[in-house]
Amino acid sequence: MAALSNSQDQQYSSTENLSGISACHNSPLEIESSSQRSPLSLPDSQTTTVRSNAISNMRNALQELETVLMAPDTDEATTSKPSIVLNKQQRLRDWVSQISVEEPQQTKASRGSHSEKRQKALGDVFNSQGPPKRDNVKHLLIECAKAVAEDRTSDFERLLQEARGYVSIRGDPVQRLGAYMLEGLVARQESSGTNIYRALRCKEPESNELLSYMHILYDVCPYFKFGYMAANGAIAEAFRKEDRVHIIDFQIAQGTQWVTLIQALAARPGGPPHVRITGIDDPLSNYARGEGLQAVGRKLASLSEHFKIPVEFNPVPVFASNVTREMLDVRPGEALAVNFTLHLHHTPDESVDVNNPRDGLLRMVKSLSPKVTTLVEQESNTNTTPFLTRFVETMDYYSAMFESIDVTLARDSKDRISVEQHCLARDIVNVVACEGKERVERHELLGKWRSRLGMAGFTAYPLSKYVNSVIRSLLRCYSENYTLVEKDGAMLLGWKDRNLISASAWH
Repeated sequence: MAALSNSQDQQYSSTENLSGISACHNSPLEIESSSQRSPLSLPDSQTTTVRSNAISNMRNALQELETVLMAPDTDEATTSKPSIVLNKQQRLRDWVSQISVEEPQQTKASRGSHSEKRQKALGDVFNSQGPPKRDNVKHLLIECAKAVAEDRTSDFERLLQEARGYVSIRGDPVQRLGAYMLEGLVARQESSGTNIYRALRCKEPESNELLSYMHILYDVCPYFKFGYMAANGAIAEAFRKEDRVHIIDFQIAQGTQWVTLIQALAARPGGPPHVRITGIDDPLSNYARGEGLQAVGRKLASLSEHFKIPVEFNPVPVFASNVTREMLDVRPGEALAVNFTLHLHHTPDESVDVNNPRDGLLRMVKSLSPKVTTLVEQESNTNTTPFLTRFVETMDYYSAMFESIDVTLARDSKDRISVEQHCLARDIVNVVACEGKERVERHELLGKWRSRLGMAGFTAYPLSKYVNSVIRSLLRCYSENYTLVEKDGAMLLGWKDRNLISASAWH
């Protein structure tokens, strides 16, 4: 972005004029128009090639996994080959052992060198007599938040000036996160959070660029794609013997979650079923696509023709909380799956609306009698918690996420800066600066979702042990710091000791 210096050592130091549209010109939430690359990082073209190879391998893994899940449980002979089709468990062991999404040695060597040298280059930002730099930055941010919470304006201004010198969108994870959290605090102090949340679009990239940033985020943060893998695995198992199937996807976005599942259904023993997909949309997805749900319809039609499987698409361009039973066109004789991926937390609950649209939506879905309902959500507690508690929770959650991004993208990578600005910072500002109906990022922990689903009449549908074992194997291809915890049939994916994404299934 033009407003930021191209110098790698220049730290972000402006959080002024955030209450209006002009705020976009002096904010780390803007797009960076140019950025110097570190000589320690790979060229963007080579990084893209590495990532493309990893995506291709991962897509093959998902498709094979879903095909296996729909195969018969027992060994069976094939008519085209003299060999015997291996049972599910053996097949999974075979192809998992062959999958590799590791980077070339040059990439890993460059990353190791970069990691060692960047620490030296950053120097001692804080007095060497004080506690560790990470804790100092966090402590300072919390003190700023306390001043805002207690309406101590002069103290906040003083602390803000101090904090500005210690944050940077090119720094370590907590320094980068700190730049965006300071944006949220200034916005909250000036009651401009909603304006910023909306006005950020004044500097958003063209739709295809925003979409590419979202794809990069999913590529470099495996817990997102593995959450989708867990959901698809549950749906694949539920559809194993069905001739007519219907998927209702709340927040279909690009529809890419269903590519591998459609391919697996097309290759199902006994022939493919007739597939219907109802895609629910909202304005953000419409913006990211650059057009309406017609784009998703064309993609699904192309998949239908390519894989020779009947696929029917029903677009529903409304917010999830406004969806009615009649819009969904549920038909007798169809096996129904309902999918909520990283979206249900946007639907307000009883703390925002006395009608409790969140629980109402779950009850409506239960009335459809779906064979399986899948839920993938951020494992964070920001819905009804008081401001200061919510601030600390947000800092802890995104510190882990920003740290995990460093494993794949170099500190001054243009891709990393764009991903954090356009895919994460906006949500952070909303959580920190907004209240009431204006705060749409309202995450809840798996235990709370479990309670809501139980009250709506759902019972747990344990995720596939096969899927969990595959995900555990694939996680090791990224970093040993990624974690997978299985709890009461659900799955929690995280970084080190912090759970970040939960995946569960219900019926």
